[in-house]
Amino acid sequence: MIRKIIEIDREKCNGCGACATACHEGAIAMVDGKAQLMREDYCDGLGDCLPACPTGAITFVTREAQAYDEAAVRQAKQSGSSPASRLTQWPVQIRLVPAQAPYFANADLLIAADCTAYAYGDFHRRFMEGRVVLVGCTKLDPVNYVEKLAQIFQANPIRSVTVVRMEVPCCGGMEFAVRQALAASGKAIGCQVVTISTTGEILAVE
Repeated sequence: MIRKIIEIDREKCNGCGACATACHEGAIAMVDGKAQLMREDYCDGLGDCLPACPTGAITFVTREAQAYDEAAVRQAKQSGSSPASRLTQWPVQIRLVPAQAPYFANADLLIAADCTAYAYGDFHRRFMEGRVVLVGCTKLDPVNYVEKLAQIFQANPIRSVTVVRMEVPCCGGMEFAVRQALAASGKAIGCQVVTISTTGEILAVE
């Protein structure tokens, strides 16, 4: 059908992710650091994302597009799931993410051990919502996490850090690396640590 729908100019997009947060239907997600319309049928054409964009990268166009599927969006919300990922930036691997990127500005940072997203069923909604996400495994990844994370903390105005780790001993390396990096950065950034059990329950929030 021919209808009004948003269009995103990737050249103008600065990767802040504000539009993805503003889109209540979950039609927008971040791909390779840029906003992208993921599902035409989740875009209602009302444009809540337009005023959220600081660069004017989002506009309305009238073109052939899938009809807005209100029932599908409502069902996704009722089930507690999101019709689109809560991820707002890419890449997410600590060893791949650049030390400086636009999405780090005034970011609430989530630093998660790889296994946590598989163990905790509601990971996207509970932990990723509104946060820039970094993932990794200090046991398996060939990278100095303390050095890399300290660079990120030093180079960007990070507002807060949330660490999500598993209860297993090897995951202590992630928490240790973050705390060492914070100390090395010389910045007073608030840090919260959430520990997940191997059965998918939150054991502690410190």
